[in-house]
Amino acid sequence: MDQNSRPWEFHRQGLNGQKTGTQVLLPKTFQEFDSHKLVTYIYDKESGLEGFIVIHRGSYALPSFGATRFWYYNSQEEALEDALRLSRMMSYKAALAGLQYGGAKGVILNPSNFLTAEKRERILTSYAKQVNYLNGRFITGSDVGISQEDVQKMKEVSPFIVGVQCDPTKFTAIGLFESIKVCLAHTFGDDSAKGRSFAIQGLGKIGGELLKMLYEQGATIFVSDIDEQLTRGFKEKFPNIQIVPSAEIHKVPVDCFCPCALSNAINTRTAEEFDCKIIAGGANNQLANREMGEMLHKNSILYAPDYVINAGGLISVVDEYEQKNHDEQRVLKRIDTIPQMLEKILVEAKNLNQPPSEIADKMAEKVFNGY
Repeated sequence: MDQNSRPWEFHRQGLNGQKTGTQVLLPKTFQEFDSHKLVTYIYDKESGLEGFIVIHRGSYALPSFGATRFWYYNSQEEALEDALRLSRMMSYKAALAGLQYGGAKGVILNPSNFLTAEKRERILTSYAKQVNYLNGRFITGSDVGISQEDVQKMKEVSPFIVGVQCDPTKFTAIGLFESIKVCLAHTFGDDSAKGRSFAIQGLGKIGGELLKMLYEQGATIFVSDIDEQLTRGFKEKFPNIQIVPSAEIHKVPVDCFCPCALSNAINTRTAEEFDCKIIAGGANNQLANREMGEMLHKNSILYAPDYVINAGGLISVVDEYEQKNHDEQRVLKRIDTIPQMLEKILVEAKNLNQPPSEIADKMAEKVFNGY
């Protein structure tokens, strides 16, 4: 991108309109800014790296955790808004997962949809070096656009990369599946997925794993993904699934809609088009805004707060960071806290007749704003 047109810079005007210098338009002017602790612009001309590392909350004694996203953004401004929002969400996630760390996020602006492998590796290597500048204040791993192979290579450059000894995707999906069972029990009085219907939006890392689990349980499953080749591959492996166009997946009459793609799946348009009893998925920031939680509640749709039920991956990498090794049984035991927390939230939401998202937000904010 053009380095002479950063959206957070503007020219100071003199009396006659001439440019007298530049000022920095601080991130606090962005909608998603929430008194974040640190907002860092990262750039390396030689490799082509450009992005942001953002820390939302955290103590001075402990680092903040947040995976890194490698994505094609329409602008630097869009990337910064994404980093601000995702880092804030990580604070909510850590708080209700019982973790003592703050939330953070890294985003890398993908300069092209057709990066060569060599160019991609140079960018990620440069990024890992930038992570080192924060000297352990920021611990990161894989998010959208970052593979396990990428994580392994970045770990060779930076000691502050996690998710190397295990695949966090597996544990995110486990926590999500167990949370769906809690939702089924609250809605239908039975936590079994057998005979229940599900619509999975997005068959990436999390959506694909969730599909496998639900399929084994004998569920009826509808799926969509923007990658048609990917959906065809899943259809070959799981012949009983039904493929639905991406624009229609949220409208399918099902027991449970599972958004597992990108953010904002629940917005003013889709909220009126859902035909389901439950929404529980692996995507981050599913609600376009807080009012969406209230709208779902009014429409009698049980919404499981995304940052509560998709915390399994974070739990697994925190465990790796703390223990310096991977023990699956130890991680699974810690993941048991996810459905327990969701149960607590849903019970309180029912007793107070409030949206579960509102209950969860208040509980989390009470924790992390005390840092």
